[in-house]
Amino acid sequence: MSLIGKEIADFSVMSYRDNRFEKIAKKDLLGRWNLLFFYPADFSFVCPTELEDLQEHYNDFKGEGCEIYAVSTDSHFVHKAWHDSSEKVGKVTYPMLADPAHRLSLDFDVLSDDDGMSERAVFILDPKGKIVSCAINSGGVGRNAAELLRILRACKFVDEHGDRVCPAGWQKGDDTLAPSLDLVGSL
Repeated sequence: MSLIGKEIADFSVMSYRDNRFEKIAKKDLLGRWNLLFFYPADFSFVCPTELEDLQEHYNDFKGEGCEIYAVSTDSHFVHKAWHDSSEKVGKVTYPMLADPAHRLSLDFDVLSDDDGMSERAVFILDPKGKIVSCAINSGGVGRNAAELLRILRACKFVDEHGDRVCPAGWQKGDDTLAPSLDLVGSL
């Protein structure tokens, strides 16, 4: 069953950000765009490169009205320890959500039965808390923040202009398509 259009379940988890712990709940995500960035584990290999890449694009995401949440099954204490010990992760200023009880990983269907860790997955949520984009990579394949930003912008455009769609490779400001009978077979 597709996760597109699914409204996320109510949740409340601990997070680490800006040298403090705080609870984050579904209500905190509503009313804005969100990117939930699941990764397998703290103190791993590909993950710190991804979190650093997201941080380098964080202001662009915030400029689009989107918050980033990194999510793993590690505790908020482990997130702090990793943040304090890793040069790459130490740059991160967006919230790192702790999912040791697997509530988020199960709701988003990304919990690996083999090891109890989250798959390398990313979800874009609209302001109503519904999934509008999802992708899952194998554990050894890192993701690209610039591409995630492009997808976010396309999702926002389609949400705002329901009569237009974004072709492959679309960038903000590019031409879009207006689906119609005239386009059938002409592209």
